[in-house]
Amino acid sequence: MVARPESERLIVGWREWISLPGLGVPLLKAKVDTGAHSSALHAFDVEEFERSGARWIRFTVHPWQADVATTIRSECELLGQRSIRSSHGHLQVRRLVRTELQVGRSRFPIELTLTNRDEMGFRMLLGRSALRSRFVIDPSRSYVQRRPRGLLPAAAVGTVLGLPAAPQLPL
Repeated sequence: MVARPESERLIVGWREWISLPGLGVPLLKAKVDTGAHSSALHAFDVEEFERSGARWIRFTVHPWQADVATTIRSECELLGQRSIRSSHGHLQVRRLVRTELQVGRSRFPIELTLTNRDEMGFRMLLGRSALRSRFVIDPSRSYVQRRPRGLLPAAAVGTVLGLPAAPQLPL
């Protein structure tokens, strides 16, 4: 990754709308957390499997806060596992994946860990490794970048909207 000069970096607030297009997650609120090294995504119903000789993972995401009815089922290659120490000092081994992240007009690859964040206020934490050399953080502001726009993958339409799979739908 080539570092952007600070004058060219996007400004983000302490929380932002993001998208994970590679996982079929069109919109998600994320907490920008400079205290966390790694980014983390709420995931459940996790299962590992093999595809073409590689380790893959299938999991479900609740994209909206305080909504357990709306779900998105995702699949991606599994990079491995990472030990993460929580803010309470507890060590947890989490599955690690790589996908694409969109914040405002900026889109780039990101590594993130999968964990159960049911009890947390945000379904996703955006950690330092994703923020470094890309953004300037203004903790006094929220949702500085506009919501990512795009299409929801047809495979996720039925799950997210409760409809049979159909052609891609605009958000």
